[in-house]
Amino acid sequence: MSASLVRSHHELVQLHQEDIAACRRWIAHHSKSFYLSSLLLPARVRHAAWALYAFCRRADDAVDEAGETDPMARVRALRQRLDRVYGDGNGNGNGNGNGNGNGNGNGNGVGNGSGEEIDRAFASIAKTYGIERALPEALLAGMEMDAEGRRYRTWDDLYLYCFRVAATVGLMMTRIMGWSREDAFLRATDLGVAMQMTNIARDVGEDARRGRVYLPDELLAEVGTDADAVLAAEEATPAIREAVRRLLARAEEHYRAADRGVPLLPRACRLAIASSRRIYAAIGDDLARHGHDSITRRAHTSTARKLALVARALPSLVASATPPAPGPADAILEPLLAAAGLDAAARLPPTS
Repeated sequence: MSASLVRSHHELVQLHQEDIAACRRWIAHHSKSFYLSSLLLPARVRHAAWALYAFCRRADDAVDEAGETDPMARVRALRQRLDRVYGDGNGNGNGNGNGNGNGNGNGNGVGNGSGEEIDRAFASIAKTYGIERALPEALLAGMEMDAEGRRYRTWDDLYLYCFRVAATVGLMMTRIMGWSREDAFLRATDLGVAMQMTNIARDVGEDARRGRVYLPDELLAEVGTDADAVLAAEEATPAIREAVRRLLARAEEHYRAADRGVPLLPRACRLAIASSRRIYAAIGDDLARHGHDSITRRAHTSTARKLALVARALPSLVASATPPAPGPADAILEPLLAAAGLDAAARLPPTS
């Protein structure tokens, strides 16, 4: 291993060049939209973001691509990886809690991680930015819901899933980027929820062919169908199209709430987040243009369209923060934030 290191954020974070390269390759191959947006981030944040997303995406793929392997065994293996990232699990690593440089004795100490590049890079950023173990633990709990083949009865059930598998990543990104007001975390949660709902809307047919239905029973009943009909569908019925439309409408409410969070981020990070939001929301636009059919086709956004959406996000660089305002599901999301270690005190902006 080369001794060369990349230091950023006032010499706080230390990532090996080889580790950064491994994370970049993983993201460039597995998440092209995120990779494009990440290039708009300042180097300090970009390298940490690659480490975060590579760890999270690799974990997600390990469960989704389990094949004949027991998916629950994959989840257990992921928790063992997390044990290595966070040291011995007894708070004896060098985690910095809420950024004060001291392990908190509650299992949030961060060790050196495993010898694998992606795990080692994630361990480094977790230590530097005070990412409590509760956040990646919530992510793994969401993956466990996938491994169990969980069905979602109500909207609240779906919110829990979206929070765990998507919003947690945005919350960790917020810790890395920085924030100026405590409601930045709620708005980051809105963005994660919106993106995951978009994913679900896009992948109805693909998921059904794998025996999965993420559309909640509550929504399906509203449009006059059920999960069994979704699993059996060979084409997009009017009811399924309407369910997809309603899910995207719900996602749009969260995208709009998330827009209010962008000015709460450091100016150098805003364009990347605003671009990522627009690129993801464009998936819903493509679905709408094709009658909300996500059974026989998979929505996509061309590279040229993505670049145009980046240009449309440029005003985010000069946008001013507006007074705090509630989002569409704050009452549901607030307890989830607290359970993931982000109570009101933990959301206060850094003082220095």
